[in-house]
Amino acid sequence: MASSKEYLDFILEQVSELDNISYKAMMGEFIIYYNGKIIGGIYDDRLLVKPVKSAINYMPNAEYELPYDGAKQMLLVDNVDNKEYLTGLLNVMYDELPAPKSKK
Repeated sequence: MASSKEYLDFILEQVSELDNISYKAMMGEFIIYYNGKIIGGIYDDRLLVKPVKSAINYMPNAEYELPYDGAKQMLLVDNVDNKEYLTGLLNVMYDELPAPKSKK
């Protein structure tokens, strides 16, 4: 099942206080970027983020889920209705995320 544009728009609105949030559509799903770094994505209308230590500490009870078959597990963000919570999560994760790969 592909993700809906409506769910993407909802998530983008929830984090609208942050600068430089962008996305890229990929095979019916959406990869989410914060200042050029991949934080996670929207898969089957679920927000999943990379399982970096800061995200695990911020959401200690988060479930691990697969975005798609054959992928690495990611953390399910279940509190997407809370703007403050969501922007806080992205902010604590940012420094720990890998820098974007340079294009050759």
